[in-house]
Amino acid sequence: MAAGNVNPFNLSDSEDEADQRAEDGVHIEKSPNVGTQGPSSNNPFSPQADAEPPALLVSSTRTSPSVEGISVSVAAAAMTVALAETRVSVDVIAAQLIRDHYILTALEFHTELLESGRELPRLRDYFSNPGNFERQTGTPPACKEQGLGPGGPLNRAGSISTLDSLDFARYSDDGNRESDERVAESDTQERNKNYSSHPETQEPIRPLEKRALNFLVNEYLLKNEYKLSAITFSDENDDQDFELWDDVGLNIPKPPDLLQIYRNCGSALPSPRNTVDVAVGVESGELTGNYITQKSDLLQQQQTEVVEELEYQISLLNEEKQSLADHIKKLQSEIQSLRRTVSPPPPDQGSQPTPPSSSTPPQPPLDNGQYLDIRGASEPDKPPTESTPPTQTISNPTHTSSQSHAKLKSRGTVVFDQPNRKLSPAFQQALLSFCKMSADSRLGAEVSRIADNEESVMLMLGRCLPHIVPNVLLAKREELIPLILCTACLHPEPKERDQLLHILFNLIKRPDDEQRQMILTGCVAFARHVGPTRVEAELLPQCWEQINHKYPERRLLVAEACGALAPYLPKEIRSSLVLSMLQQMLAEDKADMVREAVVKSLAIIMGYIDDPDKYSQGFELMLLSLGDPSERVVSAIHQVFIPAFAAWTTELGNLQTTLIPSLLARIEKLLKQGEHGLDEHKLHMFLSALQSLIPPLFSVVIQNAPFTHRVNLQGDIPPIEVTRFPRPASPLQDIATIVGSRETLSALLILYDYQLEHEGTTGWDSLLWVVNQLLPQLIDIVGRINVASTTCVHEFSRFFWRLCRTFGKIFTNTKVKPQFQEILRLSEENVDALTGNGILTKATVPIYATGVLTCYNQDEDRKLLVGFLEDVMTTLSLSHAPLDSLKASFVELGANPVYHELLLTVLWYGVVHTSALVRCTAARMFELLVKGVNETLVAQRVVPALITLSSDPEISVRISTIPAFGTIMETVTQKELLERVKMQLASFLEDPQYQDQHSLHMEIIRTFGRVGPNAEPRFRDEFVLPHLHKLALGNNVQATESKRIDIATQLFEAYSALSCCFISEELMVNHFLPGLRCLRTDMEQLSPEHEVILSSMIKEGEIKVENRGIGQAEGSVSIAASLVGEDAKTKFLSKMGQLTTSGAMLANVFQRKK
Repeated sequence: MAAGNVNPFNLSDSEDEADQRAEDGVHIEKSPNVGTQGPSSNNPFSPQADAEPPALLVSSTRTSPSVEGISVSVAAAAMTVALAETRVSVDVIAAQLIRDHYILTALEFHTELLESGRELPRLRDYFSNPGNFERQTGTPPACKEQGLGPGGPLNRAGSISTLDSLDFARYSDDGNRESDERVAESDTQERNKNYSSHPETQEPIRPLEKRALNFLVNEYLLKNEYKLSAITFSDENDDQDFELWDDVGLNIPKPPDLLQIYRNCGSALPSPRNTVDVAVGVESGELTGNYITQKSDLLQQQQTEVVEELEYQISLLNEEKQSLADHIKKLQSEIQSLRRTVSPPPPDQGSQPTPPSSSTPPQPPLDNGQYLDIRGASEPDKPPTESTPPTQTISNPTHTSSQSHAKLKSRGTVVFDQPNRKLSPAFQQALLSFCKMSADSRLGAEVSRIADNEESVMLMLGRCLPHIVPNVLLAKREELIPLILCTACLHPEPKERDQLLHILFNLIKRPDDEQRQMILTGCVAFARHVGPTRVEAELLPQCWEQINHKYPERRLLVAEACGALAPYLPKEIRSSLVLSMLQQMLAEDKADMVREAVVKSLAIIMGYIDDPDKYSQGFELMLLSLGDPSERVVSAIHQVFIPAFAAWTTELGNLQTTLIPSLLARIEKLLKQGEHGLDEHKLHMFLSALQSLIPPLFSVVIQNAPFTHRVNLQGDIPPIEVTRFPRPASPLQDIATIVGSRETLSALLILYDYQLEHEGTTGWDSLLWVVNQLLPQLIDIVGRINVASTTCVHEFSRFFWRLCRTFGKIFTNTKVKPQFQEILRLSEENVDALTGNGILTKATVPIYATGVLTCYNQDEDRKLLVGFLEDVMTTLSLSHAPLDSLKASFVELGANPVYHELLLTVLWYGVVHTSALVRCTAARMFELLVKGVNETLVAQRVVPALITLSSDPEISVRISTIPAFGTIMETVTQKELLERVKMQLASFLEDPQYQDQHSLHMEIIRTFGRVGPNAEPRFRDEFVLPHLHKLALGNNVQATESKRIDIATQLFEAYSALSCCFISEELMVNHFLPGLRCLRTDMEQLSPEHEVILSSMIKEGEIKVENRGIGQAEGSVSIAASLVGEDAKTKFLSKMGQLTTSGAMLANVFQRKK
């Protein structure tokens, strides 16, 4: 049967229709393939239903096979003669219509009979019984195929069937065949027979059936929101991938879901292989006695007529069969004779006869008609389809032989040695049949024929690959990528190409990096071969289908594919569909690695886009990516996207006019909105983007300079110094890559430095924009950020450092430093004047010191930095200005050990300064520097300087050294050094000259509270706690109320900090608890709220002393954090909130209540 003649809506018996057309004398000119059933005997659908509607239907149980290779006109003529005298009754027609489920036709036939007054009891009884129209769902398939009795289920009539109601998967292996080719025909029939005779028994489920049902059950659970059940079910079947139907292992398309199968289980199409004639009607037991009596004679008479009619037709068909078998034998002998005649003898053995199979493979044995070729007489040249497996044929031998010979001749004649024997052809074929070869299955059909040209190879691969892929190990499937891509490129059928590309993108469940690279390499090769139109039509849909896939590796493949395919897509698609896909994934995907790949693919799109209207969209994508919470995404935006986007904006002329000003405007807006709290994350985001734009900006400056026409790449060009530019974050930020080559960049740099040093900037618009617009705006922004924010200071320092290093030393010295110096105005006449030096307290100082003055590390540069810091320290000290800007400079520079010696030089300048104010400032700066300096420098440079200051004539200078000494006790581990510091602190506490120094006692208590928890335990136990006890005891007799309040406040904070430390029982009894009791005495008069807290702390300490065992186990538990009533906690916290606000409020807390 030709593949194009298959009509899935017809369920009739085509041979009976042909018989009835012949009986009615209707003469129809037929082609040789009409009216015969070739391979379609295995197809559940009849081929002739729509071709010619039956003129008359006759019941038949004929089971004889179809006849191949003969003229159908002979058979039609024989049938016409044999059936000419037969007349069929209307009751037989009605029975045939009901049996074949032509229900609508039967109903119309019934209506016409009623109108003509010839009501037929069979039709009347059938349509009056509602049971005939109720769908039964539990019928086993085997019962449906073999047919049921009169009370059986009613299948949907062919005239109202639809494609979605046909269960193709039940009859198909590849979408067309009826059954799985791996199951033998005899096994299938045996199972059907057993099942129909024992409907209650079922054979054990097979593994593939189980996997298919598992897939459908999991799909049903997910669709109906049984997610927990689906998860459990998936865990119990961890050997199966429920995402891919191909993982099941069946070579069939995915069947409908369970709901569709349930709804259509009563309308499954019966197989025409095993059919049984069944009369349809009501059971006799369902009718009344009178009715049975009246109708029994009529029914018996009708049944007798039907039996006689069928027996007569059987006899006619048997005669026809015998006649056709004789005719086949005759034709076979003629074929053998023709083959002997037309086959040329071998060149070297002209006397030997040519074998009958010189141009075709060995033929299976031919007998009396029981084993016939399954292709039609006119089909030997037609390429076989999935539903018609190719087999050896004897039909039309002359044409087949000549065609095969012509194909072989183009590749060279193949000649085989022939035996000098006289075996008959039939005997020879029968002998060769014992060579076990299989051509009746899909695989056997593919093996039995060899492709003779490239197109045939592609067709064969297209058919075989979908069956090969599911059976290859997942770890080795990438080996199939070249085969799949080659076939997808060259296959002539779009549907097959789409299927192959679908297989490619679903080849591996969770592809790793190497496997994704192989797939992407193949996609690029495919795109280069087929061109942009097919890439858009065939590859992009595969990406779109998996944009929301369950596994991030598959979504990652989509993101990477969009970038890899960008150069090979039409520009309209590249700037619209692909850009939208990536934008959606960037905004919605939760996997960091997917968004990172999206950013890189967007960068490639930016490198190929040429639509200026997409600039704003690209800018928004940049801002969206910069705000991503993942560091790897932000890193990708700086390394790939921003350089690509900057290159495009440079071509558009928007880098200096639009892109950089837009970022600066956002920074200024952020500073205005953040007067009460700056969003440092957004500031970092915008500033980092500006920093990534420095290399493109410098490229614009040197490529649009007045000297570009003088660039000469001939001759020796000196290499660029390794340290000339900052290390680029990626190759795309390398200026040599941006301008084209290192030779070009070197030549431009030589002319650039010469131009700046000797010829000036006249007419150099791009550089003048940097000098006159960018730098002033940046310096103004720097003066408005919070100097206490170490993050902001660091970010701007790194920005200016990169800017100055990129634009060079000459530019820094002549263009950048003068602008900062003009604003800072560090001159002798302004030292004592407060007016005009407010800028020295801003972030401009640390950013200039750490971002500009540290760009170059030569002696003159270091001297300039030292001089600037000394001048700032002197100016701020003499002006009594806040030291925040100087502290920020020391913190930023102190983070780099390279500058420790330089900072110590600056501080020594302050130690020996004539002004006590400057010496106090130097003493306080040591506290910041000690934490980062190694212990050798602390011992050799820091401690001697502090001891020098501790003996200063000015008491304020001596007090200023206490925080630095405390920091040394907190960070240094050398015992000798600690003893020296301990002796110096002891001298402050025990020397009589300091007994009345209230400020000194305040500073010591504050330092003890800060460093006590982190200091060495021995120092804390032997020095800190005993001296706090003495200070608390002395404060009880303090006559001045203000001093008593200050000391009590600092003691309370120090004891609260030390309460979290482990304190031995001896120290608890001798120093800690007595000190708390002294402090409580002060608090009873000054602040009863704090007295409650102290009482709780004392009570807990006493309990720990009494319960030594428990005290050892819980010694590290905070005393102030337990055994405190909720009311007391609330009051304490509210008061502590007031303590941290201001000095005035602090004094009010401890005012004596009157």
